[in-house]
Amino acid sequence: MPLVKSLYQAPLLLRNAHVSTIMPSLCRKVNGVRYHRERIDTPDGDFLDLDWCHGASKNLVIITHGLEGSSKRPYVLGMAKYFHAHDWNVLAWNCRSCGGEINRKGRFYHHGETEDLHEIVRYAVNKKSFQNIALVGFSMGGSITIKFLSELTMEQQQVVKCGVAASVPIDLADSVKEFRKRSMVFYRDKFLRRLEKKVKSKAQLYPEEIKYKDFSKIKYFSDFDNAYTAPLHGFDDANDFYEKASAKNFLSQVKAPLYLINALNDPFLTPACYPYELAERSELIYLETPRHGGHVGFLQRNSELTYIEEKALEFALNRS
Repeated sequence: MPLVKSLYQAPLLLRNAHVSTIMPSLCRKVNGVRYHRERIDTPDGDFLDLDWCHGASKNLVIITHGLEGSSKRPYVLGMAKYFHAHDWNVLAWNCRSCGGEINRKGRFYHHGETEDLHEIVRYAVNKKSFQNIALVGFSMGGSITIKFLSELTMEQQQVVKCGVAASVPIDLADSVKEFRKRSMVFYRDKFLRRLEKKVKSKAQLYPEEIKYKDFSKIKYFSDFDNAYTAPLHGFDDANDFYEKASAKNFLSQVKAPLYLINALNDPFLTPACYPYELAERSELIYLETPRHGGHVGFLQRNSELTYIEEKALEFALNRS
């Protein structure tokens, strides 16, 4: 597909990469979203918390949050509110231990883990009878969305009509290296503090599955992934995880239309995260790379909506 020309115009004060990333997270308030929570069990004896907004149509959007996010993050709430206002059913799910309660297993979640999303889609189709589903994923959730679209069965392709992925670290190894920079200390420390808190909780609950280690020695994502992500999820080490879980491995295999939007000034991304050549060759990938927007930002002047929300609904409606 031809590359999508971006129409996004960032407000002047939000053209700095870090300001456009941090401000929406700290200051954006999304009111009026009333979730109905449902808990479902997983085949491995764990559970998933699903937050619903029921709509009048038979359309369903499934929203996947980013690393250490949840269904209550402003970017998820904003997307849920906008789709629900257009009569879509909304399912904003929480990755394991992200819904407010520590899960029953030592394992967490990661960029390449799609088993839970498969379980959710099966549940939505078999138990809820939805027959027209769109997926939206942010950052890590975008990676999960892309991998899921590459794994669609023939039966799922009749139901899952499209996916939207925003601010996605297409090449994990490259993005992890970016987080080693001094300019990324704020983000890196924020994520690692949250992960440490969960590791402590899980280690107390499941000492046979996970051991808490001295986090003073965990300064970078590669340290955390070597100590926890890799051994808990069956990878040899952090590098093996980055190589096997990166969305770059699955982009060319997506089986439903995908809209990928990565801002050029996203501080989390590197040049390897903008797959121009692949998008130009693909019949299913639509790639938009606005000059501004930061990481999961994209606020607009004189609007409660983000640019991503508008583009996601437009893309989904055209394929429903």
